[in-house]
Amino acid sequence: MSARRTYGGIAAAVVFLCAGAWAVAQKADAPAAAASAPASASASASTPVAMATGAAAPAASTDPVLEHGRYLARAGDCVSCHTAPGKPAFGGGLPMKTPFGTIVSTNITPDTEAGIGAYTEAEFARALREGVARDGHRLYPAMPYPSFARVNDEDMHALFVFFRNGVQPVAQKPPATDLPWPFSMRSLMIGWNWIYLDKGVYQSDSARSAEWNRGAYLVQGLGHCGDCHTPRSMLGGVKAANDRKGDAFLSGAVIDGWYAQPLRHTDRPTMAQWPAEEIVQYLQTGRTSHTAAFGAMVDVVQNSTQHLSTQDLQAVSAYLKSLGATEGAPAAASPASLVAAAPKHPVALALRNGTVEGNSGAMVYLNNCNACHRSDGTGADKTFPALAGNSVVNAKDPTSLIRLVLAGSAMPATSKAPSPIAMPDFGWRLSDADVASVLSFARSSWGNRGEAVTADQVAKVRDTVKPAKNP
Repeated sequence: MSARRTYGGIAAAVVFLCAGAWAVAQKADAPAAAASAPASASASASTPVAMATGAAAPAASTDPVLEHGRYLARAGDCVSCHTAPGKPAFGGGLPMKTPFGTIVSTNITPDTEAGIGAYTEAEFARALREGVARDGHRLYPAMPYPSFARVNDEDMHALFVFFRNGVQPVAQKPPATDLPWPFSMRSLMIGWNWIYLDKGVYQSDSARSAEWNRGAYLVQGLGHCGDCHTPRSMLGGVKAANDRKGDAFLSGAVIDGWYAQPLRHTDRPTMAQWPAEEIVQYLQTGRTSHTAAFGAMVDVVQNSTQHLSTQDLQAVSAYLKSLGATEGAPAAASPASLVAAAPKHPVALALRNGTVEGNSGAMVYLNNCNACHRSDGTGADKTFPALAGNSVVNAKDPTSLIRLVLAGSAMPATSKAPSPIAMPDFGWRLSDADVASVLSFARSSWGNRGEAVTADQVAKVRDTVKPAKNP
């Protein structure tokens, strides 16, 4: 980090560090309206934001620039954050809880009063790349402008044309974001930007293929994958903005109560080990033969990635599969290899024979999980995810796994896979000890390598999940 950035951001850093613990505590005391709203860019676990508006999809335009802008807006998943449940698309008003308070998304329709209709193209580009609104106030990085700074001029123009001419104006001004002091001082973002905002569009790596560079451009830029899948510092900035900034990039992070999985090679099974066609299939449908999307990824697939071209998804796959890959280094066992070996694993044989007395986790599994996920943990193709070799099951952080058991989730509904198959919640019937024992069992069976889960870990996640009603 340059001295200019270090000293330029020191004032903001001091304030953030001194008040950080207090701000995190405020998260538990958020207003009731915010607490009942989605904690992320999701309208719900099973209904995409665009569908929740009840509005018909706009007819395609004959303007190729506008249509390219529509495509790019989908790549950026703009609708998920800028649409409140049941409200018109892009009209804003979605409350998003952060460690620093609740941020409400803005109206980005071409309405001249409530939205961005009065923006010039230069002002639009400045907002997306530098986080500065038309009137000069600083935007909070819940709007991922550090990622959007990578967008090139041609694509920025197309986005502007789309939002100016391809979106229905909405005369709805969302409530203003009102963070607690000192975070209400937007001038702090000047220092934050000195530390975390790298200006300049994406620069191609001449040593890489055109496909790889296209994937990097999408992942680092409009896709802003790192904003969820990269851990953040105490000041809220990602620890690595791209693959050149270190191995923290796309190494996994807890966000909105879910653990966003690593998207790079690690010592455990991850998406980067999947065959390229499976990554494409997952991003198009939200499911593969061995896993499925859940949590905030449901909206990402429904509102964004299912609409991308196969060519672009292949480019994303090529880029992700290169991250963390080291020639000659021993590779972690692939999900496919563990699934293939699972039917003959001793755990599978014991479950089939019923010889699991005294193993509390195995007994909970037999009574609650075995019917769908099977004794060998292989599940059912594109219906019930395999547990053997599953990256969620093997993750170092079990947050998502615990939350899935407690609260359940539903797969995305996409054009190629329209059935939003759901996993029911078990929080109402299983104690913290039960959940801990069954997850510890699954994380150590069929070749999986996950650490044991404790009842205390389950209790912490349960506290963040709205209690489910007993059916």
